[in-house]
Amino acid sequence: MHELGVVHRGMERADHAAVEAMSRFGVATVHEAMGRLGLMRPYIRPVYEGAKLCGTAVTVLLQPGDNWMLHVAAEQVREGDVVVAGCTTESEDGFFGELLATSLRARGAKGLVIDGGCRDVDELRQMDFPVFSRAINAKGTVKATLGSVNVPVVVANALVNPGDVIVADADGVVVVPASQAVAVVEAAARREAAEEGKRERFAEGELGLDIYAMRGPLAELGLTYVD
Repeated sequence: MHELGVVHRGMERADHAAVEAMSRFGVATVHEAMGRLGLMRPYIRPVYEGAKLCGTAVTVLLQPGDNWMLHVAAEQVREGDVVVAGCTTESEDGFFGELLATSLRARGAKGLVIDGGCRDVDELRQMDFPVFSRAINAKGTVKATLGSVNVPVVVANALVNPGDVIVADADGVVVVPASQAVAVVEAAARREAAEEGKRERFAEGELGLDIYAMRGPLAELGLTYVD
């Protein structure tokens, strides 16, 4: 986070099987399974409807208005990675577009999460290359200032370390530390199984008041019904 001009080439990615298993779950489920931690700020949004991704983070620290390090990061991408880019200060310039997406896809990238701007949205939609960004902005960038690759970065208030699991969909983006990936998958599976049972009960007309045993606590707090 405080290193400039460095590329870390060796990093330990989260367990591959756990990442594959986590891709079955939505962001809300993963966030709850992790104890309601790891969620990025809600201003990070998909640039086109239906975008979603799950993969291991290759992190990038950008300078405002400069996308040089995204090109540097492309060399470090392996199959199943997600490029996750933060900036040394707030910037909504269009750091990323169709050409970089083509480059990252050729390296096996699952997509991009960036606390900055993105452009070429129609082309990204046609490519079905998922991007989650702070803004959509046609303003271009330069290649003049060093940042870093595969260092810890803060993206939309969430700390991301190289190799962490990134899950993103219409509900937002969540970061799962690599060391917790297996445990979070297990917790997410348990949570989804429990929700399926509740879904059936709701569909049959049962109320959340009874499923969650709410009536007693509500009465204790003085809730009254007036006919």
